[in-house]
Amino acid sequence: MSSKLPRFTKAVTVKKAPAERKPLYHDAVVEERSIPSLKPGEILVRIGAAAFNHRDVWIRKGLYPRIAFGSVFGSDGAGTVVASTTSNDSLLNKRVFLTPSRGWEQHPEAPETDFGILGGVQFPSLGTFSEYVVVERDQVILSPDHLDDVHVSAWPLGGVTAWRAAIVNARVQAGHNVLITGIGGGVALLALQLCIAKGATVYVTSGSPEKIQKAVALGARGGVNYKDKDWPNQLAALLAKDKNGRHGLDAIIDSAGGDLLGQTGKILRQGGRLVCYGMTASPQITFTMRDVLKNQQLIGSTMGSHQDLIDATKFLAEHKIVPIISHVFEGLESAEQGFETMNRGDQFGKIVIKVSHDAGKAKAKL
Repeated sequence: MSSKLPRFTKAVTVKKAPAERKPLYHDAVVEERSIPSLKPGEILVRIGAAAFNHRDVWIRKGLYPRIAFGSVFGSDGAGTVVASTTSNDSLLNKRVFLTPSRGWEQHPEAPETDFGILGGVQFPSLGTFSEYVVVERDQVILSPDHLDDVHVSAWPLGGVTAWRAAIVNARVQAGHNVLITGIGGGVALLALQLCIAKGATVYVTSGSPEKIQKAVALGARGGVNYKDKDWPNQLAALLAKDKNGRHGLDAIIDSAGGDLLGQTGKILRQGGRLVCYGMTASPQITFTMRDVLKNQQLIGSTMGSHQDLIDATKFLAEHKIVPIISHVFEGLESAEQGFETMNRGDQFGKIVIKVSHDAGKAKAKL
């Protein structure tokens, strides 16, 4: 490693909350850490931007498995390779983003080994809310040229999840009618953008009329408010008005769970697919004999493989898709604002920290 490279990095780490704190909410602390020496096959990435995911808040609430106190938050990060153990490494000075998980390289159905997501957990033991990150050389992907670090950081975890759910599992194609629930979150918006780029017609649900309007501005055909008791009938009416929608929905991309098939069974075509990548509203999904007789498919979908992310990034670059950014906060010291915004749930798109690289030191509770 060059002597000109830094020996220390600032990072946002997970600190255990006092036992008497109710409700439980662990601390996020900015502290200075030594940068470890590079081992063979490793590179040093200077992080330009890092993005939040819901899991970051779940970690602070103690609702995520295998929390590792003292570890660094963050699954999504993008930056520039500044050092390598390989002389004349082709990645040096190239813009890259970190693959957000380990354990799933290319198997078409599920992880090959123990699966883990970066940030705040025992495995893997690294996170992106840091000025510099030491990472395996084969666990970064070149950043698309049409995006800056802020927008690239909004891509990896949400992008591979959306790709796996919409393109791999729901098999969305040109001419399909797709319903995406809970529009406004990072995965749902990326799924919207991917489906539209595929040539599908997309409808959305949200509890916010403003978010529905924003989704329509991005290319959705229409949307309904899931707080309305008759929202399935409203959606059916939208489909009936659309010549291409009269055969019903080909797929539903869902993050909520619950009795979605009971509500949409009449407008999901025979053989249609419900792909669930989360259960934020209910811990179970109702699947009945009625759905079996219609050959409808219920598919669970979590993250995706390294190969999925490579394929998705190629598609992103070819179609010049730009991930939607909701908020950008300056510097790691502003991370608490990102946590608060994510916790409120009023974002439309990704919440990003633009990482500054000043010479000052910081060690303070956010």
